[in-house]
Amino acid sequence: MTTYLFIDGENFTHKLEDALIQQGIEKKKIDSIHVDLKKLIALALPSEHITKSTFYAAKLHIHEASRAKSLKLIQEQRILKTNLEKQGFAFVLAGNVRPQKVTVDGKSKTIFREKGVDVRLAVDLISLSCDKAINRAIICSSDSDLQPAIAETRKRGVEVVYLGFEISPNKGLTFTTNRTVLFRNSEISQVVPVLK
Repeated sequence: MTTYLFIDGENFTHKLEDALIQQGIEKKKIDSIHVDLKKLIALALPSEHITKSTFYAAKLHIHEASRAKSLKLIQEQRILKTNLEKQGFAFVLAGNVRPQKVTVDGKSKTIFREKGVDVRLAVDLISLSCDKAINRAIICSSDSDLQPAIAETRKRGVEVVYLGFEISPNKGLTFTTNRTVLFRNSEISQVVPVLK
């Protein structure tokens, strides 16, 4: 059986951090770029033989209005990419990250939002299923926008597994897929370093 794992990187990282914050760990102490993702997948899917694992991330650019933050994010992404490639993951850059001004507590600040990663993941998923290149797809994303792609994939006889987080499983993806597996908070705390 040919099984591919598709990970929506931005979505995954936020959920990972949310799970640790829920356990009382401060966000600034969470070292998600050094996650032992291979171990986490093995804990959640111990009997699964995964043929290929792909981590999708948005392409980062330097934004002059927030140059220092842009450079920091680019450096962190490079470290994450190297870490994941050493663990055997393909690292695909898709979409872009755009700055967006928001007001929080009366103060204006710039946040970065990714666009287009889910589209690339969906295209790869459907393309592989149409080419009959996979029998099973494991989707690690909590993005409901993937539901139509998952439905198309299932129509082509591919089993789809939703790999989510126990802190906030996506009910739509649970309904749309053949099976749901959730990362447990106890598993996450084993694989993400916490800074002192």
